Amino acid sequence: MHDLSGRLDFDLAGAILTIDLSAIRENYRRLRGRLAGAACAAVVKADGYGLGAAEVARALLEEGCRTFFVAHGSEGIALRQALGPGPEIIVLNGIHPGAEDLCAAAGLVAVANSPDQLAAWRETAGRLGRRLAVVVQVDSGMSRLGMSRNEVEGLAAAGNGFDGLELRLVISHLACADAPEDPANESQRRAMAELTALLPPAPASLANSSGIFLGEAYHGDLVRPGAALYGINPTPGRPNPMLPVVTLQAKVIQTRRLEPGTGVGYAHAFRASGPLDVATIAFGYADGWPRHLAASAWYDGIALPLAGRVSMDSIVVDISALPPGRLKTGDLVELLGPRQGVDDIAARAGTIGYEVLTGLGRRFNRRYQGA
Repeated sequence: MHDLSGRLDFDLAGAILTIDLSAIRENYRRLRGRLAGAACAAVVKADGYGLGAAEVARALLEEGCRTFFVAHGSEGIALRQALGPGPEIIVLNGIHPGAEDLCAAAGLVAVANSPDQLAAWRETAGRLGRRLAVVVQVDSGMSRLGMSRNEVEGLAAAGNGFDGLELRLVISHLACADAPEDPANESQRRAMAELTALLPPAPASLANSSGIFLGEAYHGDLVRPGAALYGINPTPGRPNPMLPVVTLQAKVIQTRRLEPGTGVGYAHAFRASGPLDVATIAFGYADGWPRHLAASAWYDGIALPLAGRVSMDSIVVDISALPPGRLKTGDLVELLGPRQGVDDIAARAGTIGYEVLTGLGRRFNRRYQGA
C-alpha cells in the first residue's frame, strides 16, 4: 500500500500544484540585493502562504536566511521540528496564554503586542530561571497589533519591563506600503522611530515586501518579506520584479458534446448557444478556486473559457477551440502558470494574491522542484 506521507499520490489527486523552490530562493536573493545594511528575514506563516512552510524555510535556510516569522506558536513548533535548533523563529501574534512553556522549550521568540503579553513572557522567564528573547511590536499607525504610544511610554517609565528578558527586536507593520505615494507610510516611519527611541536599544524592523521597495529609509535593521517571496507583485501597477513560483494543473474527468440550448451546472447559469464541446475538470471551490471566478483554463496555449458556475469539486470549460479529441480524460489543464498568474486570478476575483495562495486546498499532489 502506498505511504501518502501527508500528500496525495499523482494517480489519486485531482490536481497538481508545483512549487518552484529555486524561484523562491531567487526572489529572496533579489530582495536581499535591494538592501544596503539590513538583514533579510522570511515570513512563512499560514504554512508558507499555503506552499509548505517546512519546504520553503529549508530552501531559504540554504540561501542564508536565519530569521523566520510565523503567526502562531503551533506554526513555530512545527517549523522548529523541520529546521532544527539553529534558526530564529519569531511568533508574530505572540504566545497564547497557557502555551508559554511549550514555546519556550521550542526556543521560539515571542512577540509582545501588549503589556499583558510582555508580562506573561517575563513571568515565564522568571519561573524557568533563564532569560528569554522577546520582540516588542509597537503600533505605528495600523491599529491592528502592537503597543500604543501610551503603553510604550508606560513600559519605558516602569524600568523593569524587561527583567529576565532580552529585547531582540522592535517591530511595526506598514498599512499602505503597496501605495508608495500614501502619506501614511512616512507617518508610520516617523512614529516607529519615535517609539523605538523610548525602548532599550535594539534592532528595528518595519518593512514588509512592499515596504522594501519604499527605499532604504524604511529598511531599518531587518526586513520581513512574505508575499514577494512567493511571486506576488510587491509593486502593484508596475511590472512584477519577482519570479512566479507556482503552477497549478487540474485533471480532465470527462469530455462531452452539448446540443444547442443545453444548460450547464447549477441554475443552468450557462447555456450552449450551439453545438459545444466541453470538459469537466477535477477542481472547484473546495480547492480554493473562488465560486464567482470566471477565469479560463489553458491547454496547449489555448484559453478554455468557463462554462457555468464553479462547483465544489469541478469546473466545466469550453474546449471547442481545440481540435476534436485533442483533450482526453486524465489530461492536465493549467489554472495557474505562465499565462495566468496568482495576481491575474486575484484581480479577476476582486481580491489579492495573498488570499489566492493561502486559500489553495490540501487535495493536490504537491511537487517541489529546485530543492
